[in-house]
Amino acid sequence: MTTPVTPEPQPMIVCQGLTKDFGPLRAVDSLDLSIRQGELYGFLGPNGAGKTTTIKMMTGLLRPTAGTALIGGYDILRQPLEAKRLIGYIPDNPFLYEKLTGREFLSFMADLYSVPLAGRARRIDDLLQLFELGDKRDELIQGFSRGMRQKMALAGALIHRPSVVFLDEPTVGLDPRSARLMKDVLRRLCDDGAAVFVSTHILDVAERMCDRFGIINKGRLVASGTMEELRSAASSESTSLEDIFLQLTDSGEQADLARLLDTEA
Repeated sequence: MTTPVTPEPQPMIVCQGLTKDFGPLRAVDSLDLSIRQGELYGFLGPNGAGKTTTIKMMTGLLRPTAGTALIGGYDILRQPLEAKRLIGYIPDNPFLYEKLTGREFLSFMADLYSVPLAGRARRIDDLLQLFELGDKRDELIQGFSRGMRQKMALAGALIHRPSVVFLDEPTVGLDPRSARLMKDVLRRLCDDGAAVFVSTHILDVAERMCDRFGIINKGRLVASGTMEELRSAASSESTSLEDIFLQLTDSGEQADLARLLDTEA
């Protein structure tokens, strides 16, 4: 009996030489990345390292100075409609229409993505229940807490069943239960074949949920891979992502802090 061959996961996000300049400042410098189907990729870096700028280029919100970003094989600049149909995006501070109810907002998002009317109501109800917002479906979003807004934003981003999901600091403002729910949903998306790209500076969250990691510092990708590959890149035996991250992004700050403390002592 012939054993069926499992198809190789296809790259869903491919960046080649992605670069962004703001005047004399190079925010992202020649970024090369590839994220496959079913992969949850954590994009890590200090504040100002270029994480959000990278996501905005990959989603078509910023035009790169140089390089390309492909989503599901489509160039985000040359084939924006085809690429954006595949994308779900949740920024770090999502904008929601506060005068809409939860149900109305998801229906509006479904209109934007041309979700068929057949089965739409069921899809909306399923998402509201998934994110524990079923009892808020007919309440105005203006009365939602920060965590509820974050979950509503993710529900809206998933209404069209995207195959590529970008999240910028997705667990900020969430209580532990909601943060766990968020991680479980992202893991389920990957199990169903989506590629999930998460930008965060909360390293313990990233370590628990991501398959691979990229570490960006001052606009340059300094390491990318699994935990084991990051240890090798850092020449470290540490089991902590935090220790590896600090080692790979340290540019003298720790030494400066030590000198300052010694001076004060």
